[in-house]
Amino acid sequence: MSTPRPRLTGVDDGLRVRVSTRIRGADDPQRISDAFRRLFPDAPDVTWPPSAAYPTEADCTVTVENVPLDTMMQCIRDQRILDTALDAMTMMIDNDTTSFRLERVAALAGKVAFGLPGHPPLGGTFEVCIEGPGLRDWLMAATHHEGRASVPRSIGDERAMAPDGEVTVWFER
Repeated sequence: MSTPRPRLTGVDDGLRVRVSTRIRGADDPQRISDAFRRLFPDAPDVTWPPSAAYPTEADCTVTVENVPLDTMMQCIRDQRILDTALDAMTMMIDNDTTSFRLERVAALAGKVAFGLPGHPPLGGTFEVCIEGPGLRDWLMAATHHEGRASVPRSIGDERAMAPDGEVTVWFER
């Protein structure tokens, strides 16, 4: 029998979590809201701009503070992308702050897909910023899985994906 995983929300762990997204002309705020709620159902209430007839000149940014990461982290576990998540969530780490992007179209389907620098995806992204003491330890714990007993990982190690998102081959077949 396996031991239950500790709850790793980010917010309850002393970290500040902020999620923001830019809404422009062809974006549908209701669909963006739906995507946001799929990954962050326990986030504080958000006032989204009203939907407008296309085309529109709308251009605004919605930012939500104190966002729990439980559901997002559960999606990452369910999708079995914990090592990818470790790499993507630490690509822009600087001391006790990191940021990464999540694709909104994937979020609408209840999935996590990380946006890569220089590759704006169709449908836009959520920018997630996590900051606070112990961030590196939290990220290692949040993405831990049993496979690390035989293939240990650490932030930025030789097994990390390349900055352009390409896989790093570290084993021979």
